[in-house]
Amino acid sequence: MQFILMSREGVVTTMKGCLHVVFIMSLIQPAVSQQQTDRDSSLAGILGGMQGTSLTLAQAVQYGLTNATSVRKFEAKVLAAGGSVKKESGAFDPQLFFSLNHTDQQQPTASFFSGAPVLFTQETNVQTGLQIVLPIGTQLQLALDTRSISTNSTLAFLNPEYDAVGTLSIRQPLLGGFAASARKRLTQSEQQLESAKDRYDQASLSVKTDVELRYWNLYASERDYAVQKLTRDRAEEFLKETQLRAQTGLIGPNQVANAKTFLAEQELLLIEREEQFEQQSEQLAALIGIRPESVPPRFIPVDEPAEDFPQAPEELLVEHALSRNLDLLAAQKDIESAKTFANAARWEALPRVDLVGSLGGNGLAGTGNTVVIFNDTLPVARTASWSNALNQVGKRDYPNWSLGVDVNIPLGLRSGLGEQDRTEAVVRELEQNYIEQSRLIQQHVRTTYLELSNGKKRLQFARQDVEAADEQVRIGMIEFHNGRSTAFELVRLREDLAVAQQRYSSALIRTARAAAILKQLTSGWYPQ
Repeated sequence: MQFILMSREGVVTTMKGCLHVVFIMSLIQPAVSQQQTDRDSSLAGILGGMQGTSLTLAQAVQYGLTNATSVRKFEAKVLAAGGSVKKESGAFDPQLFFSLNHTDQQQPTASFFSGAPVLFTQETNVQTGLQIVLPIGTQLQLALDTRSISTNSTLAFLNPEYDAVGTLSIRQPLLGGFAASARKRLTQSEQQLESAKDRYDQASLSVKTDVELRYWNLYASERDYAVQKLTRDRAEEFLKETQLRAQTGLIGPNQVANAKTFLAEQELLLIEREEQFEQQSEQLAALIGIRPESVPPRFIPVDEPAEDFPQAPEELLVEHALSRNLDLLAAQKDIESAKTFANAARWEALPRVDLVGSLGGNGLAGTGNTVVIFNDTLPVARTASWSNALNQVGKRDYPNWSLGVDVNIPLGLRSGLGEQDRTEAVVRELEQNYIEQSRLIQQHVRTTYLELSNGKKRLQFARQDVEAADEQVRIGMIEFHNGRSTAFELVRLREDLAVAQQRYSSALIRTARAAAILKQLTSGWYPQ
């Protein structure tokens, strides 16, 4: 009888415990249901509630192109190269020259033929003309020299006297390489201008790529922060649940301690994720030159990376990168610029041999003056003005011409040969730099192509990883509620889910980053 009574008390005690458990399960049932809901919708809710300045990728790129200091630097280099071209082109512009010199002097004399004991002379010399250097090195000069003399000498047949000399002179280097030497600076400046333009365009592409990479980094940081916040919120709920279950005696205090440790770790990680998010926003702001106006001051990305991009054959991408990359094209122009000076140096190392010549005419005019020598009177009937002297020059009434050769042979030729060796060495160095740069671009294209080609599969497996980790957490919660699992094991499953979410964020932007880099390497050809 006593045994039966005790059994009934045990049954009553067991029934009370079961009712208590049912009551507790009714309290935690919403948490179990929450674990079974779509986690993406919770994540989207956190992302939608983020505070900050919304920014699209197109806006970020436009701000970057407008405010990027690297683009402005290359723009200044283009302007400087254009100024150099204008300067060197000016070397072949015609130059007008003019010189005026007036002399007034008194000279005591001791000769009868001076015409006066003190000779007063006023002389005005004028030299004017036009000179030009042709692109083949020819130097042309058209000059007019005039002289006007007034004197008190009684022996001057013309007073004042007007003299004029007109000359067309030429100097043509025969061993100077003609255009190779004469145009070397202009040719170099033109090639440097084209090189600067290519580098400016490539700098613009680089800024677009950098902005896009920063933008996707910001996107990944925002998503990681949202994932971490969701994990922290779940950790809070889990701690409350474990505390409630511990109060009923279903679990021990060690599992509550595990839940508390997990929550503390997630709080610390949330702080780190928020700092990373803020840092990525600051880096993007520094790059595009625009500060967010919101509180807190951070950018919120609006666009999402595409999950798939066009595929092109690897060798075709390499081919277009080598043929279209603007940095490589600029390097080629640098080589051509150095070759311009090297070719000129070969000619200039030779002895200097110039053909020189001139063709001109003389003119003489003035007011006739009667000259008395002893008892003889010598009248001069000529009376003419400046125009008469100039007409004589133009018609070449009194012609003159000359033709000759100037030769200059440096003994040893060391100066010219040394410059030739120096310029050829510069060309070799630039060629090796070009080869090195092209190899690096090929390597970059191939590694980036591998990332792009694996992007779709990587994203697919990362998504499967998240779904599997989420399912493990869901099953772990059920087992935990049924007493078949511990809080420690459930904490480990939640950590795995957070890591899987981070891997998914990385996979999501990795393909977009690879596509942006390929576009930069091919100078805009990909994905066309």
